[in-house]
Amino acid sequence: MTHKVWFVTGSSKGFGRVWVEAALARGDRVAATARNVGTLADLVEKYGDHIAAIELDVTDKAAVDAAVAEAHRRFGRLDVVINNAGYGHFGAIEEVSEQEARDQIETNVFGALWVTQAALPIMRAQRSGHIIQISSIGGVNAFASLGLYHASKWALEGFSQSLSLEVAEFGIHVTLVEPGGFSTDWAGPSAKASKQIEAYEPARAQMAERRKHSVAGDPAATGPAILAIVDAADPPLRVFFGDGGLPMIRQEYANRIATWEKWDQISDMAQGANKNRKAA
Repeated sequence: MTHKVWFVTGSSKGFGRVWVEAALARGDRVAATARNVGTLADLVEKYGDHIAAIELDVTDKAAVDAAVAEAHRRFGRLDVVINNAGYGHFGAIEEVSEQEARDQIETNVFGALWVTQAALPIMRAQRSGHIIQISSIGGVNAFASLGLYHASKWALEGFSQSLSLEVAEFGIHVTLVEPGGFSTDWAGPSAKASKQIEAYEPARAQMAERRKHSVAGDPAATGPAILAIVDAADPPLRVFFGDGGLPMIRQEYANRIATWEKWDQISDMAQGANKNRKAA
């Protein structure tokens, strides 16, 4: 086999579009999914039968199962599955409505779960495959006004780490890509926002100031990066995209460890008599 077969959700724009184009440009085959496949018409015209444009709402499990089956029928295998579909929801925890919370989790968590579950039997039969989950710096850290988005990405991180342990024996790799700030429309037209409560204006202002001083990365630069991950013999479980992730998380984990150590006596206290028996 001289080419790989990809299944990519959220292919209409942003990262998904960049990665679909990168795969097609080097001769790979791609099942590119989007809510509106009309956005992929130019790629279908350019690459012909190397691309399957499939309409898909990842919150519809039956549709996900059908889309993955169609991709497999069309190309005969699945080598790379990228769960990229998702969106950011802005709102303080008190501001988020029940429906907004459910919608965020349905798309960012369950959507990725349904695609992953649909692809796994195919990859297990092949004894190979690579599932790439698009998380975020917000999957390993958290900021004000993005609580439900963080909840969705932390959930994705958790189930994907478990998944990596479960499928290693089948030759299947799992990678969590954790982008920092990029000049996509994640915080623009693609985002949703809750009705605001005035009391949280200071927190929003602080976040706005933080974003004002950050430098957004170029999504186009992630094309070669995703190809390097896909082609790696031993790909990572986690990788940051952008140069801000590692310094940020070093500080975050230093803060966590310092807090755990400061309160370690309470941790010991909570062990109580069981700790004493074990020591004896």
